[in-house]
Amino acid sequence: MGRVDLNQKLSLTQTARNLSQPILNPVVKVLAACEVHPNFVTILCFLGFIGSSYFIAKGNFLVAGILIAVFGPLDAIDGALARASKKVTPFGAFLDSTLDRYGEIFLFLGLTYFFSSTNNFWGVLLSFLAITGSLMVSYTRARAEGVGFECKIGLLTRFERLLLITIGLIFQVMLPVLAFISVFTHFTALQRMYYVYKQYKGR
Repeated sequence: MGRVDLNQKLSLTQTARNLSQPILNPVVKVLAACEVHPNFVTILCFLGFIGSSYFIAKGNFLVAGILIAVFGPLDAIDGALARASKKVTPFGAFLDSTLDRYGEIFLFLGLTYFFSSTNNFWGVLLSFLAITGSLMVSYTRARAEGVGFECKIGLLTRFERLLLITIGLIFQVMLPVLAFISVFTHFTALQRMYYVYKQYKGR
């Protein structure tokens, strides 16, 4: 009895996906019936994040948060649509991952612009730390899988980050949220590094 493999634990992301299936499945079926291409949904999600970043930069956090809440679920729909319509392709997966990163970059760029324009040093610093941490979380997984290791674990994955940002924007508590993201994204990256190291030593 002993140690439990962290990859076997049900993550918050997977739990959210399971709970959202009854809502998303009908949407996926309608989109598939209308022959909507999964890449179109991916790009639409990205454009929604650009729109959100614009309202963040203008200081209209409520609208920005609502836009993320509306367009964020498209990130789960595009993959399900690709499977349902039998349009799963390597390029589609690549496009999805790449635009996911750019979407986050635009959000933090909007925050950096807003805090810079209001002379909020801590806001600018935390925005920088949060985006670098977020990118490192994604990079550690991509690099680990590129050299043959599994690396799906982590405390603060993209789903958790977007959920926190949405809450922070809607309830106007971005500085505490950014501080949390700044710390725990870098913690997650280190957590993944250690996990890959354990796999390496176990071979």
